[in-house]
Amino acid sequence: MEWDYGGYEGLTAEQIREARPGWDLWRDGVIPGDADHPGEELAQVAARTDAVLDRIRPLLREGDVAVVAHGHLARVLTARWLGLDASASRLLGHPHPGTLSVLATEDGHPVISAWNVP
Repeated sequence: MEWDYGGYEGLTAEQIREARPGWDLWRDGVIPGDADHPGEELAQVAARTDAVLDRIRPLLREGDVAVVAHGHLARVLTARWLGLDASASRLLGHPHPGTLSVLATEDGHPVISAWNVP
């Protein structure tokens, strides 16, 4: 599941900035929405991606694992894979639909071996 954008669900960043100039998802987060989209803070998204990584890591002993994710969630997952604070996700370019990114390890350390490859 992608980030729950709460009251911003279905709006583009440009539409949000019309009402809230200077808004930045990574800094400002989202506003609460309705019962179906209450919204998530970055820390909540990070906790969900950490739980996914906790499930994946043991499986990696037996081979590669494929994960399909939406753009912002993929960025948070990658930052957490690297051991970074979730706010570092803003440093990664937004992955385009249908592209491939590869998270790996080198000498036992997590790395990005490919990002946003068509």
